[in-house]
Amino acid sequence: MADHESIRKLAEALVNELSATGKTVATAESCTGGWIGKAITDIPGSSAVFGYGVVSYANGAKELIIGVQNVSLEKHGSVSAQVVGEMAKGTLRLSGADIAVAVSGVAGPSGGTKEKPIGTVWFGWAVRDGSNALVDTRCEYFTGDRELIREASVAYALQGVRERIK
Repeated sequence: MADHESIRKLAEALVNELSATGKTVATAESCTGGWIGKAITDIPGSSAVFGYGVVSYANGAKELIIGVQNVSLEKHGSVSAQVVGEMAKGTLRLSGADIAVAVSGVAGPSGGTKEKPIGTVWFGWAVRDGSNALVDTRCEYFTGDRELIREASVAYALQGVRERIK
């Protein structure tokens, strides 16, 4: 599991890598509630690489702000590959960034189901490729309480952006 210091180090490395490559990142966050954006903006110089973050906790915000399709939310639920992919792609479009990361999950202590137990977190990354976006989604299962699940999600999202810069 991650801790606050490891998140700070990941965010610092990410800001340095984005700066070195001249790329920018944007975020769309549900269960992490803006923590990914906070981790990035805690680093001096981050304003050159981060200009846009959306906290879309409610499904209505996912639809209205980011452009997630209602049919995707109804058919797959907010914690799904389809929805985080649409969140990432929509955020990339809105922000003009080079890379967008999206996260939606079940952090607990309630809300889990047999299909999506507490600790289920979906991640989506969209990388600008000319006028198109390459979208990648992944599901992870984290253990612990709400704080630990969210903390692990932030670290995983930051590391995922780092991997996609290269």
